[in-house]
Amino acid sequence: MFGISSIILYLLLFVAVYVQIFFLITFIERRKETYRRQGKLNLKKYFSTTIIVACWNEEKTISGTIKSLLNLSYPKDKLKIFIVDDGSTDHTWKIMKKFEKYFQVKIFQKENGGKHTALNLALDYVDTELVGCLDADSFVDQYALERITSYFEDQETMAVSPSIIIHKPKGLIQITQEIEYYMAVFIKKMLGLIGGIYVTPGPFSIYRKKVFDTLGKFRPAYNTEDMEIAFRMQSNHYKINQCHDAYVYTVAPHSVRGLYKQRLRWIYGFLNNTIDYRKILFNPKYGNLSVFSIPAGVFSIIAFLYVFAMLVYNFLNFMINKLIQVNTVGVNLNFENLNYDLFFINTQSTALLIILTYFLIITSIVIGTRMYKGRFSVSVRIIYFIITYSLIAPFWLLRAVYNTIVKKQPSWR
Repeated sequence: MFGISSIILYLLLFVAVYVQIFFLITFIERRKETYRRQGKLNLKKYFSTTIIVACWNEEKTISGTIKSLLNLSYPKDKLKIFIVDDGSTDHTWKIMKKFEKYFQVKIFQKENGGKHTALNLALDYVDTELVGCLDADSFVDQYALERITSYFEDQETMAVSPSIIIHKPKGLIQITQEIEYYMAVFIKKMLGLIGGIYVTPGPFSIYRKKVFDTLGKFRPAYNTEDMEIAFRMQSNHYKINQCHDAYVYTVAPHSVRGLYKQRLRWIYGFLNNTIDYRKILFNPKYGNLSVFSIPAGVFSIIAFLYVFAMLVYNFLNFMINKLIQVNTVGVNLNFENLNYDLFFINTQSTALLIILTYFLIITSIVIGTRMYKGRFSVSVRIIYFIITYSLIAPFWLLRAVYNTIVKKQPSWR
């Protein structure tokens, strides 16, 4: 039994290292494509664009969200802003009405039906070349839209997603997410370079209108409509790109409970969308998405849970043995012969592989930070991220797997 568990652990660690090294090599080979542009761009063409903001009880943030759109460095006559109130019970609608005076803004109100229904209502009125979404708790950088639309000069590009950054992080939970999002800047760009993106996130992903005209509107998709549409696009060979220097700032969960509920929904959505689109898995005609991106995502969940289970098992086994020892010979607090020796350092290959894995993860974080800030930066916050997520991530992963097995969908709220 020990031999089998060791083989599984070696295999998981090998694949984890392989994935990280693959990303690093991709970055080295195509680093010129990760150049961070500065200031305003002069585009060959400014595409007419509509941005849809779906709202439900967002009175605290909706004003800032709309103002960030109005402040975009983009021709005013090329930009429309549709705001949809999905049956809010607070003052969201009242705040929205204050922006009716802007010719770019059109507001809608409907009964609560979920985010995808609000987006689909607005889609019925879209007549522009491009259409995008923005969550009502997010704020766009003034140059974000022109940088994203520059990718549509490639006629094959059907959607482009931005880099998402945590808005003014405060407290341990938001600070750890800030580090995670820096790493995501790097990883998502690498996935974009190899055609392996499987989610076009709600905060400011932009699509050609053709996508919805030909593939249909958003679907409920386990409350992850932004993931399902990306799966649907990839299954129809629609190209999705990633604009690493278009920044969108989002309000992150500030508590463990909020983070848990958000990630449970994300992981549950990933697992179930993968099941729904299982026909594309390991099918070479669907490219790196099917043979690398999705398998790597599923594998990372399995690996994380297996390593966590092994750590819990070893800890419990250690505690049981210690209890037996104390019960047999009593407590020995003699520290006279205690001394440090290099002999006791764990030099087994598994330990070295774990260290290498963490080193590569930290490297991804550092590169992602540079892609956002324009400079390399190493912070003690990286340690906060590793420790915090190692402690709490297994719980939302376990629950997502359990919910998938029993077919219990987590709630949005």
